[in-house]
Amino acid sequence: MRNWLEQVLGKGWEVSPAGGLTGDAYLATKENRRLFLKRNSSPFLAVLSAEGIVPKLIWTKRMENGDVITAQEWLEGRELKPAEMQHYQVAELLRKIHDSSELLHMLMRIGKKPVSSDEGFQYIKDRLRQLGIIEKYASVATAMTYLEQMLPVTRHQQQVVCHGDLNHNNILVTNEGHLYLIDWDNALIADPVIDYGMVLKWYIPQSEWDDWLQKYGISMDRELVERMFWYLLMDALHYVCWHSERNEYYKVMERLHNLDELNTYIKTSILL
Repeated sequence: MRNWLEQVLGKGWEVSPAGGLTGDAYLATKENRRLFLKRNSSPFLAVLSAEGIVPKLIWTKRMENGDVITAQEWLEGRELKPAEMQHYQVAELLRKIHDSSELLHMLMRIGKKPVSSDEGFQYIKDRLRQLGIIEKYASVATAMTYLEQMLPVTRHQQQVVCHGDLNHNNILVTNEGHLYLIDWDNALIADPVIDYGMVLKWYIPQSEWDDWLQKYGISMDRELVERMFWYLLMDALHYVCWHSERNEYYKVMERLHNLDELNTYIKTSILL
């Protein structure tokens, strides 16, 4: 680590890990200067910075081995607290992202293509079959039945840039109160309900869903709720597969519990 960082920064910098699953993020400090460094960030980072969605990109450097190092402005702040996800600023930030043609064009330029719900359904079906999970867990079989039943309502929807992992840990608020959405590794082109559906389900009381969506700029209706729960089922099944592949039994059980809750809501409130 130290060798390539010295090549990029020069001498005199103190470097420490900045967290994250990949271990490729660092905080670099020299006197009063601080930078957030990351190895092999997406080229998408430049337009995110230009749009003010992530902290300012300072520079990008390519190493001899092909790695690309990016340096961003380090800002004083903190992660958003779960209760703060209800704030109108979160809705406004999401709407800004979903409405951005610049983000959409850039993501398509670097090779991202819209994925239809039909393709997503077939992918998760094949993955579950390979792992033998559909037959193993009744809640998975039920979820697949609901996914197929509700699939038509997900077709022919607007497709925009989505973050794909909307949780409070990925939203930073600076000491001045500005919000930034970080960790774009799961960015995709899809129905925007993928993003705001996660916020509604995990952070907003159901009685306040319509108010929050009004802040985002749309009204709640039955079709939107169906699409929302379709993608929530897909997300839960993805993590059942992910933990199964890693033999993380207790994590699988946690995800199956979430799946049971989603199935129950769909049965009692959507497919009446």
